[in-house]
Amino acid sequence: MDWAQLADVATRLAGGLPTTLLLVGQSLLIGFVLAVLVALMRVSPNPLLSAPAYGFVYVFRSTPLLVQLFLIYYGSGQFRPFFQDVGLWFLFRDAWFCAILALTLNTGAYTSEIIRGGIQSVPHGQLEAGRAVGMSPAQLFRRITFPVAIRQALPAYGNEVILMVKASSLASTITILEITGIAKTIIAQTFRPVEVFIVAGALYLAINFVATQAILYAERRLSPASAADRAKAAERRQKAMLAR
Repeated sequence: MDWAQLADVATRLAGGLPTTLLLVGQSLLIGFVLAVLVALMRVSPNPLLSAPAYGFVYVFRSTPLLVQLFLIYYGSGQFRPFFQDVGLWFLFRDAWFCAILALTLNTGAYTSEIIRGGIQSVPHGQLEAGRAVGMSPAQLFRRITFPVAIRQALPAYGNEVILMVKASSLASTITILEITGIAKTIIAQTFRPVEVFIVAGALYLAINFVATQAILYAERRLSPASAADRAKAAERRQKAMLAR
């Protein structure tokens, strides 16, 4: 194995790291907002809200992300006159927008089910206690339902983050030069696929390692035991200050 070649490949692939991180970050951020809205529609007793949300989740969870990406990027061209009439063609002709849209819709569908499971796992007693002290439905959701649901859903959401990092490599199929896109370009120039994909895999591994550690840290910070320990520590500090 040519170590000089590996070093050169690593330098070139590192140039695609910001693009990959931006692609994943934007998709996860927008997708999370979408997922919260869809999850609330899914748990709604109103079928006019729950039925469309179920249909959205079913479609995007049951079809491959690559197919969704191709349908949005290549399929939108079939409706070019319509998009031009409504002033949206400048978005759908852009590969970056199409990649963000496909990744956002896909992660939104999966994350909505994760959040829905978290919402449904909130203990009924906590909700009754909130109602007993006079909380409105909005206050109940903001102070009890949503924080508990996020804490319950965090481990599963960590898996979704990792899957999204790996799924971002599909953006290379629609001309976006992120890590995998640059890797394909290097392979076409050097005919050294093994070295190139070893380095590319190492970069994805590093990204997912950092993401995993961040999720684990958030889990520790949000766990009830951690909150209780912080409360006890604050109480001990207060007692120590009073003792002086």
